[in-house]
Amino acid sequence: MLRVSWRSPLKSGRTRRNKAKRILLSPGRHITLQCGGYGDAQWLEREFAAAGNGRVGCGFITWSLAKQPQLLQQTLAHAPAAVMLSFGAPEPFAAAVKAAGVCLICQVQTLAHTRAAVASGADIIVAQGSEAGGHGQSRTTFTLVPEIADYLAKAAPETVLVAAGGVADGRGLAAALVLGAEGVLVGSRFMMSEEALVPAGLHEAVVRARGDATIRTTVLDVVRKLEWPPEHTGRALRNRFVDTWHGRERELGAPDTVVREFDRYTRARETGDMDNTGIFVGEAAGLLNDVRPAGDIVHDMVAQAERILTNRRALPR
Repeated sequence: MLRVSWRSPLKSGRTRRNKAKRILLSPGRHITLQCGGYGDAQWLEREFAAAGNGRVGCGFITWSLAKQPQLLQQTLAHAPAAVMLSFGAPEPFAAAVKAAGVCLICQVQTLAHTRAAVASGADIIVAQGSEAGGHGQSRTTFTLVPEIADYLAKAAPETVLVAAGGVADGRGLAAALVLGAEGVLVGSRFMMSEEALVPAGLHEAVVRARGDATIRTTVLDVVRKLEWPPEHTGRALRNRFVDTWHGRERELGAPDTVVREFDRYTRARETGDMDNTGIFVGEAAGLLNDVRPAGDIVHDMVAQAERILTNRRALPR
């Protein structure tokens, strides 16, 4: 998450009195969020050990965490800086996170999700628009963020709002702030960083792609035998694999076929064969023209946003 210091011309009654939020959003401070994903106890232990004394949080796919709830207590035992819950009801897990004194981040895709997150005591809400890569729903960032900002201003003014989906440079960051967010969560841009564990062939595919080249699909879930709730589809880059099976998901899921295709998918992923695997990336693909150090990406994104917010002439023409 990124935060830019700027004086907004818009009036706001929102405050930040929660200690966890002040720590997370203070200038010069940051956390790293590990992706607990579908849940792997050994992976969690290995990654927390590798983080050492770093300020590390952990994110979970909530519907999957419900199948292995013990992983939350395993994570809380490491005193993480934050726990992020996405794609499912936060209520079964929020109380334990709050009781541990850990910052609770909830990612939402609708206003109904937002109400549930507020009721669960979320410290930070990530409003994810459908432009985002990977899983999500149908609302777009441009309308979802201000609607949630208006709701929080009345219902939970201490809750921090973060925007996600389509933010790849300082223009997106500046827009998110003007729409009412207090920061952004960035995915696809950091996938295109030197530090990302992404094969060069997949990086090259994204560099060549335009924003029109992505599609919402369940193909990548079917081939991996992941039973996502039907309201969540994944935005991925169109390639030979996706185009072959999109619309033929039932055929792909046949026992013999899915075993064969998963083997192809996995081998292609490992070797960087972009035509025969899956690449989750957002519509911001059309803005991702290079692979750079993550630190440079952050610096340039913040600098561009500050120029835009303080000088209208900084907008590209």
